Amino acid sequence: MQGKATSVPTVSFTAMADGTREDYELLDRFEDEFAAGTADRVLAHLRELADSVAGYQVDRLEHSLQSATRAYRDGADEEMVVAALLHDVDDLLAPHSHGELAALLLRPYVTERTYWIVRHHGLFQFFYYAHHLGGDRHARDRFRDHPWYQDAVDFCHRWDQCAFDPGYDTLPLEFFEPMVRRVFAREPYSLAPRGD
Repeated sequence: MQGKATSVPTVSFTAMADGTREDYELLDRFEDEFAAGTADRVLAHLRELADSVAGYQVDRLEHSLQSATRAYRDGADEEMVVAALLHDVDDLLAPHSHGELAALLLRPYVTERTYWIVRHHGLFQFFYYAHHLGGDRHARDRFRDHPWYQDAVDFCHRWDQCAFDPGYDTLPLEFFEPMVRRVFAREPYSLAPRGD
């Protein structure tokens, strides 16, 4: 005997302009339920980095874990440890703008400082290799007067550029999962445009 299929309520409109208060209250409830699973989806996506860019001595997942481990052992606050863990999470989807996408993922849950560092870390990483490829290793200097310039320099120098060591004693993802869940369980900050 087959069970009765339950139907999920849906809105009455086919164009958003025609929606009612009840429609938007229903959607708000569903969006809250969906948002509650964000940490699970982020962690699942992070695990996929094990199949990312070849050529390094460690895969992108190990690099991310190592960056977070270094930040944690360096005494960074939990938000920054999670930022170090997730700074490259979007390498698979946006290899040429992964910092911007990772920053947008974190944006509702972290401070402006953390958002800015993650958003610009790719440019700050140029310092370590761009000159080998004919690029400008000092491109980051256009932000020299920015209040978080040195924070981004430190992020890259202490936790990112050095996190490709297969012999490093890296903490496992399970160690960081509670931190990720706490950050993504925060009340989201306003999504009003921020100065970048």
